[in-house]
Amino acid sequence: MAAAALAEHEERLETMTGAMVPVIELFAGSGRLRADGRPKPELRAELRQIANVKNVITCLLALLAPVGVVAVVAALSSWWAVVLAVPVMATLQLRMYIIHHEAAHRLLFANRRLNDIVGINVMGWLPLGTGNHAYRRVHATHHRDEFGPTEPDFVLYSFYPISLPSFLRKLRRDSVGVSAWRIIRPRLQGLFVSGRRIPGIRMLTMQAGLFGAFFVTGVPWLYLCLWVLPYFTWYQVINRLRSVAEHGGLTRSKDRRQTTHIVTPSVLARVFIAPLNVGYHLPHHVDSGVPFRNLPKLQQILIEDGYAPDHIIWPSYLALWRAAAAGRTPGGDIRARGTRDRRHVGRSESS
Repeated sequence: MAAAALAEHEERLETMTGAMVPVIELFAGSGRLRADGRPKPELRAELRQIANVKNVITCLLALLAPVGVVAVVAALSSWWAVVLAVPVMATLQLRMYIIHHEAAHRLLFANRRLNDIVGINVMGWLPLGTGNHAYRRVHATHHRDEFGPTEPDFVLYSFYPISLPSFLRKLRRDSVGVSAWRIIRPRLQGLFVSGRRIPGIRMLTMQAGLFGAFFVTGVPWLYLCLWVLPYFTWYQVINRLRSVAEHGGLTRSKDRRQTTHIVTPSVLARVFIAPLNVGYHLPHHVDSGVPFRNLPKLQQILIEDGYAPDHIIWPSYLALWRAAAAGRTPGGDIRARGTRDRRHVGRSESS
């Protein structure tokens, strides 16, 4: 990357990130963990075991649960049933996305062909996705260098903490479909551009198939109410809330504790905001080769061995979101944007 571009990115880091970075001491490692928090070989081999059979069940449930919700709503045939089902369906779509994310890391099934057919093509297509490998490539850049020059979601995580009115405006745009349209529109526009048609065609093909399923069962209107509407509204809200809780207000660093938050998720959060252990995000970034089922165990080890001290652990998502809209760090101090305390920060060489 050109020197000018690197300098520009460094300026973005200074002015747009880092106001919620906690002050931490260097970690020297432990009997189970390396100095960077990664598990040592024996533990790593244990944690990286893929539960193939259990994941088959998880995928089947992910596909059957929306069918069950639609069946119940159709049987009740009431407007209030539709209203109650919208956030439920959005959460089920999020579960599919998390499975897709797991497959992008090649952690859904040990058989790579099965991993990609189920996780990338099926789970990636269903919730208005495109079901291709582009996400895997883009997501790899995120893990390689969080907040780096190629970070795909740099703006999404930047500027926190922000004011409460600003935070609410973002959520309002999510809830009325503005954010979803920004995602869908390029795919539709690509239909008219040579070389960019395949993602849009894949998306429309799968959605046509879904609409056909609703149609033949006699409830075509529920496709809009219980599939399109949840994605355009509640799905975008919970996706932003989850994303802010993962990296909001942090910055570029070799130390994952300064790029990724650690949260103690409640039972409700694990069901509605961060299903399938996606809320255990610091261990996921410490070792992205650990399947989702083993992330809680890795997080507990990170805490027990001192890699994640108490003062950087958020007690709940609500506490973190409040801080993201009020400028507080886990320790309670308020830090101005652009004045990060860089003590003990291991910056990457390219910065």
